[in-house]
Amino acid sequence: MILIFPLFLKEVFCLPVYEYTHEGEGCSVYGNTFEIMQKMNDPPLSACPACGEKVRRLISLIHVSMPTTDSRYKELGFTKLVRRDAGVYENVTAMDGESRFFEADKPETMPDLKRRITD
Repeated sequence: MILIFPLFLKEVFCLPVYEYTHEGEGCSVYGNTFEIMQKMNDPPLSACPACGEKVRRLISLIHVSMPTTDSRYKELGFTKLVRRDAGVYENVTAMDGESRFFEADKPETMPDLKRRITD
């Protein structure tokens, strides 16, 4: 897999990477599959930049990084409930004034989502 960088390297870290594959045999420069950084509003490539052969853009897997600690979830505004018993959940990201435990049959113990969700 070959990565083709744009001419202006200052944009490198701001651009998404798109993966393309040749519809034929591939070329001697990039092989069958290559990656290229493009702006999101740029049209997809229709031809290989090296050999001019027809290419198509692939749908690639993405990586999503998730917070790893309860305090990080809290900092980001998430609510994390951990089941402790039948119908009882511990709010491990409780904010000041919120109940530490949420009981399914007692709505007043539910976390105050309006405090976390803002425009």
